[in-house]
Amino acid sequence: MTKKSKIYTRGGDSGQTSLIGGERVKKCSLRLEAYGTIDELSSHLGLLRSMIRADKELCDDLFDDKLFEWMQSRLFDVGTHLAMPCKQSETLAPCAISEQHIAHLESLIDQIDEHLPPLRSFILPGGCMAASQCHVCRTVCRRAERLIISLAETTPIDPLVASFINRLSDFLFVFARFINKLKSVDEISWKNDCI
Repeated sequence: MTKKSKIYTRGGDSGQTSLIGGERVKKCSLRLEAYGTIDELSSHLGLLRSMIRADKELCDDLFDDKLFEWMQSRLFDVGTHLAMPCKQSETLAPCAISEQHIAHLESLIDQIDEHLPPLRSFILPGGCMAASQCHVCRTVCRRAERLIISLAETTPIDPLVASFINRLSDFLFVFARFINKLKSVDEISWKNDCI
């Protein structure tokens, strides 16, 4: 029988953790914030996935479990890339994110957008429960993007990572709109009281 490894190591009790390769960094470092936010996004996508599964109407109309699994796997790729430290003088380790992954998201966006009415104003996040959760995913995705861009100012990061995260947030925006359309929930338009 294989001995299980312990969940706790006590190695992080001092506020530091190890990156891939063993380098120790503070848990509040920008790198940790970036890949921790990617992990948070994946968790929120898991919740969205569960919400859609639990809603028979949505599940029948649009649920593709493989799509969510694919997205969460790509986010794991992004997190892995961000957890590999690289100095300006070193060769950047290749990232598992490719142009094809970005093109796949663009194709999904185009397919969904064909079924949506044109935007005539800004919309407020909300609608049915699953669409609201999709907007939460989108905003966490945008935060991850900001952190990745900040990190890229001081350390080499594959530019495809930021492109993928940017496109994923675009996908989540149209997907939230599409969910509301399928549930026959009206979008809430922003009303500018300053006019």
